[in-house]
Amino acid sequence: MMAGNVIELTDATFEETIQGDVPVLVDFWAPWCGPCKMIAPVVEEIAGEYADKATICKINTDEHRDAAINYGINAIPTLILFKAGQIEKKWVGLTSKKDLTGAIDELL
Repeated sequence: MMAGNVIELTDATFEETIQGDVPVLVDFWAPWCGPCKMIAPVVEEIAGEYADKATICKINTDEHRDAAINYGINAIPTLILFKAGQIEKKWVGLTSKKDLTGAIDELL
């Protein structure tokens, strides 16, 4: 299930969303991906805790391939942290909540 605070991106909304002044964490995932299902609750927790400080998003790479291709996603889950459209940090595979929130905190 999707939490209310996680924004579902599409190829059409991706670039505009990552341009913001606040940190933007994007989870590249697909429905068939087991590790993606494991990290989803972590992403949702972060979205709840950082609702007023950061934008937390996910994008289904099966449905929206352009963004995945543009950012060289060749394994999922991949999480990328953006600020003002620039990649600040990138994680491939399962990542701890502590690593993700630590990187977001550095940008706040």
